[in-house]
Amino acid sequence: MSDRAAPPTVPAIDTDAVVIGAGPAGLFQAFQLGLQGLGVHIVDALPHAGGQCAELYADKPIYDVPGIPVCTGRELVALLLKQLAPIKPQWHLHTQVQALETLADGRFLLTTTSGAQLRARCVFIAAGVGAFVPRTLKIEGIEAHLGRQLHYHPADADVSAGQQIVVHGGDEDAVAAALRCADAHPAANVTLLHRRDVFNAAPDLLARLQALRDSGRITVVAAQINGIEEQNGRLTALQLTDPQGAPQRLALDQLWVYLGISPRLGPISDWGLAMERKQLLVDTATFSTSQPGIYAVGDINHYAGKRRLILCAFHEATLAAFAAAELLSGAKVLLQYTTTSARLHAILGVEHPGAS
Repeated sequence: MSDRAAPPTVPAIDTDAVVIGAGPAGLFQAFQLGLQGLGVHIVDALPHAGGQCAELYADKPIYDVPGIPVCTGRELVALLLKQLAPIKPQWHLHTQVQALETLADGRFLLTTTSGAQLRARCVFIAAGVGAFVPRTLKIEGIEAHLGRQLHYHPADADVSAGQQIVVHGGDEDAVAAALRCADAHPAANVTLLHRRDVFNAAPDLLARLQALRDSGRITVVAAQINGIEEQNGRLTALQLTDPQGAPQRLALDQLWVYLGISPRLGPISDWGLAMERKQLLVDTATFSTSQPGIYAVGDINHYAGKRRLILCAFHEATLAAFAAAELLSGAKVLLQYTTTSARLHAILGVEHPGAS
């Protein structure tokens, strides 16, 4: 971290708190900050909330969340979002915090990869094992086309009639993207490219894929990419090798890549915070890092006796929110209960039992 920020290229947005990470720890952290009356912005590398729960455990059962005998990762995320809704956080999805600087007045300036600048009074790092980012193609020269013809896990992309769209991947996201493209852009030529003509997706998606293959709306190519062709600065074709080792050529206008995601710690390791084994060291009374005003909760932190469980992250987020509220107010925060507090009922938008 630096104690002086470069002049911003866009006006900075002022907020009480920024939560980095939208997994269960980050979502509950934002909820607890809202109960303290603090405004919150949430930043996550994925295009949706949920973190590991949404990406790795979406349909797997979880049995150790208090009060919920069993739920899937997707169901837990949905419940946390429903709980968080009254807080009305500001979302910055599909982007990462690439720089964090300390300002002269003690606030923090965070700059995201999308160009947003957030000026916060406190920061909460709930990044789990790191930001989940798409796995990229390791093909010489292809990154020059990123954002123009090459897209990783695009939520959407501009498609013109007659364009040749290649969707690369073998899991459910790739199959769903090919179906979505074929449905939304019937005049486009859609090819689903994977090393084998076998796809890991739900039966209903595979049935739809087969129907579109039979009708000629989607073409499936089994091959691996080993090079690209360019003309006048544009990507024109992929050089492929099929399962028998024969070379192939696949012309295209756009390449959508779905090779899964992987966690990366990213720039957090460059912010000057005390770390041990790629985890942030925290004070268990406040869950503050070595930098006052910056807190860490969930799998990203480390302390004696640490257990990497969702329920532990909820406890950490609660104590961190109280600690931040006291730091910002300079006074002890009165403990209030959501069962009886009229102030908390107002924040949550529920009717207070004593109201007339």
